[in-house]
Amino acid sequence: MSLSPLAYGDSLRIGTIDFVSPDEIKVLLEIEAPDGVALNTGTPRPFPRINGYVLIPSDEGHLVAQVEWITIERSQYPKRRGMQDFGLVDLPYPLRKMSLNPLGCLFYDGRKANNEENYRFRRGVESYPTVGDSVLLPTQNQLRAIVKSGDNRHVMIGTSPLAANAEVSVDPDRLFGRHLAVLGNTGSGKSCSVAGLIRWSLEAAERKRGEKPNARFIVLDPNGEYANAFEGLGDVRVYAVEPNDGIEQLQVPLWFWNSEEWSAFTQASERAQRPLLRRALREMRSSSDVAEDTVFVLRRKVSSILITLKAQVRNGETYEGWKFGPKLPVFIEDLEAFSREFTDHKVSLEFLASQVQSLLDRPRQRFHKQNGQTGYNDFPATAVEEVIAHFQGFLATIGGAVYQDGPNEDSPLEFDGVQFADHLEALASQETNAQFFDFLIMRIRTMLSDARVKRIVTGTTEPSLTDWLEKHIGDNQASNGSITVIDLSLVPAEVVHIITAVIARMTLEAQQRYRNLNQGDILPTVMVMEEAHTFIRRYKDGAENQNSATICCQVFEKIAREGRKFGLGLVLSSQRPSELSPTVLSQCNSFLMHRISNDRDQELVHKLVPDNLRGLLRDLPSLPSQHAILLGWASELPVLVQMNALPEQHRPKSDDPDFWAVWSGKDDDGEIVEREVDWKAIADDWQQVDGPPQKQNLEKNDE
Repeated sequence: MSLSPLAYGDSLRIGTIDFVSPDEIKVLLEIEAPDGVALNTGTPRPFPRINGYVLIPSDEGHLVAQVEWITIERSQYPKRRGMQDFGLVDLPYPLRKMSLNPLGCLFYDGRKANNEENYRFRRGVESYPTVGDSVLLPTQNQLRAIVKSGDNRHVMIGTSPLAANAEVSVDPDRLFGRHLAVLGNTGSGKSCSVAGLIRWSLEAAERKRGEKPNARFIVLDPNGEYANAFEGLGDVRVYAVEPNDGIEQLQVPLWFWNSEEWSAFTQASERAQRPLLRRALREMRSSSDVAEDTVFVLRRKVSSILITLKAQVRNGETYEGWKFGPKLPVFIEDLEAFSREFTDHKVSLEFLASQVQSLLDRPRQRFHKQNGQTGYNDFPATAVEEVIAHFQGFLATIGGAVYQDGPNEDSPLEFDGVQFADHLEALASQETNAQFFDFLIMRIRTMLSDARVKRIVTGTTEPSLTDWLEKHIGDNQASNGSITVIDLSLVPAEVVHIITAVIARMTLEAQQRYRNLNQGDILPTVMVMEEAHTFIRRYKDGAENQNSATICCQVFEKIAREGRKFGLGLVLSSQRPSELSPTVLSQCNSFLMHRISNDRDQELVHKLVPDNLRGLLRDLPSLPSQHAILLGWASELPVLVQMNALPEQHRPKSDDPDFWAVWSGKDDDGEIVEREVDWKAIADDWQQVDGPPQKQNLEKNDE
């Protein structure tokens, strides 16, 4: 016998409200309310349940609230109104109570084609209930409407154990467009969730489009986990320090680096070394054919002397001789060396050297100091301008001076690293304290002599900027695949932060230029940063010498602040959110939180999350693997999600080590496990001994 609507509604009633505040509602449960399993909602399900959902009728529909805690209070036996029970003894009587967090409103939205009731959920509470109002259990349709709320839920990521295993789907625009942070301890399922979000998004887009999607994911992989995680999703471009079958050589040419990245790598001081470094970069970038055009090398070297001479008369009639004078003998030595190197211009270069000598030979120009050193009186501008005219005349005959007002020091124009170090050394020799620049130049030469670093920053054949963008971000219509995996696991520690910063910055600047050239249209791209606490680590402001890690963090801070406007989304995965940059975390609008045990990390998460989620976040230390709490912009309300399972072959290589299987020689299935090791091959590879490295057999062997 079916119940009337009023009788059915009354059967869902579980209690009444006895306390109301903006962030908490307390409910007194009825004696007849279910105490283990609710059988009156269409399908048996557990009740009461922490973090489950209940409804409170309101004028607009139903207020949706989440259970925070449940308790029992002892009270006297309830008196019957109008009767005197003189013969009864008052005994303690248990009263069940629970606390609720209000989340939003559920509205009735007509019926579907199959005659099922349709509901719509909206975040925010416009009016609160009052004391005495009823509290109801939601039906199956209402639970599904709460969990599946929102539009454009195209990607199904899991089910909700707290909502009768209703499917949880997300809007990719919300998930990736305003940055996502995936947080949790090691072994809690972060890497599988990240790989799953990418895979499920691409598979859903392919089903909708009917062909491979025009999508772009760039995965920065510090541990080498994702090389084989995306099999079956079309072409996947994998780059690593050690190329192998299906893995290409990682190349981030040093001419991609901007002045800030060069300064951080070389640890250049702000007052003296950085200006000279920037000048050298400007002059090296002034031509893209330095390696082939020897005349340009001469133009650049002579132009650097001309620039210094012009500085003498730029800001006044005279120049302080003690600063300018010692540079002139160095110029003469350089010009004489140029005349021996560039024999076709020997006569002209010797003439320029004589003109510089004429400045020193002026009457009363030089004098001897009391300490025996040579001093210089101020040089008149007219005398220096005469020498400048001869330099300009010579440069005009060989193609013109290389001025600094061409490309700036940050333009990605190709130049040779060895020539850059030579040119920087030549500029340093013109300074009065040339030895102050020795460490700066040594850092560059050391990098160029390191075989493993050299393969990354120079390689045998450097790609053009166009080729690099096509391979790392994706060709037109993503014809060469939608995923780029950059394996950073073997990148030397001294350059890993710089390499990561350059890749991220180049991607952002490419997105900016795409929008500028396409009338405001954007090219949606997602950058995934694994082990984000290593590369986006908080730093102290105001440091004079900013190191490579700081520069790397600042690049990601810029992406977090500005990337959304240019179509660049950010996905961070970290096991230590308390070590992440506060700027980046504050720009993440969605969070997928797995198990978090550390108290500092829990405290930070509570501060980051704007929602009133005290009860739900208390679940973090006890969440099982594959379970996570999705909250923020990507979800209309906080929801506990059991993530979809990934087949073993699609999971990143981040499994726990199998100590017992190796120790005992057998795995759980009884299969024999052998782990052979050839330390000679490892040592040769480590010491960069010539010859291809022997691949280690680190997989399980079956016999």
